[in-house]
Amino acid sequence: MRPVAGLVCDRYVHDGMAIHSANDEYVTAVAGGAGALPLLIPAADTPLPVEDILARVDGLVFTGAPSNVAPSHYGGHPPRDPSLLDPARDALSLPLMRAAIAAGKPVLAICRGFQELNVVLGGTLHQHVHEIAGRMDHREDESLTRDGQYAPVHPVHLVPGGILAGLAPDQLLRVMVNSLHHQGIDRLAPPLLAEATAPDGQIEAVSMPGAQNFLLGLQWHPEWRWQEYPLSRAIFAAFGAAMTR
Repeated sequence: MRPVAGLVCDRYVHDGMAIHSANDEYVTAVAGGAGALPLLIPAADTPLPVEDILARVDGLVFTGAPSNVAPSHYGGHPPRDPSLLDPARDALSLPLMRAAIAAGKPVLAICRGFQELNVVLGGTLHQHVHEIAGRMDHREDESLTRDGQYAPVHPVHLVPGGILAGLAPDQLLRVMVNSLHHQGIDRLAPPLLAEATAPDGQIEAVSMPGAQNFLLGLQWHPEWRWQEYPLSRAIFAAFGAAMTR
């Protein structure tokens, strides 16, 4: 039987009704790239019991989302736009991520999930990276088509000897990635190791030395057209392999 990968959902209100959401790209990348059965985990008003979730999944994907981690979780200043917060997602993701790491479940954290990982382990976030002197504008160009927004736009430099460097084809230490975020890591959580950085020094990927199992966080979106990029294929294959060990 296929391993079961839990995909953490975002929650938003549409037409007066709460919607639990995870983009189809995550579902198809987990099914096709990791060879797993995707199981969507809703961000309910009362969070589902962490122990029940962990008993039913072999690994977890903490997905990207339009929402942001509430700054109160890392001592940040109040957000300019509170409508971008998702308290239900925070209430689900943060305790679940802590428990998953402690239990040694494979974890793949993408975009918002990448930021959640840093916060859970004691780091902080920049709320507006593009406003920091010397930093690039990492936001997507909203005038482009969706394919254009998710196209590779800048390189990242992989740390030699890291997890990503080991997965990169032909031992490449420079790969092109997409960029669709306005927040990013400020202070790196002490247990984490930077795996990749953008040309402006912004941390784009992390791992956790000493983790009991596969644990990788990515600021970019490897799920988008995952089958077209060797590194994306390798990332999901490695996550899938970790769930079967």
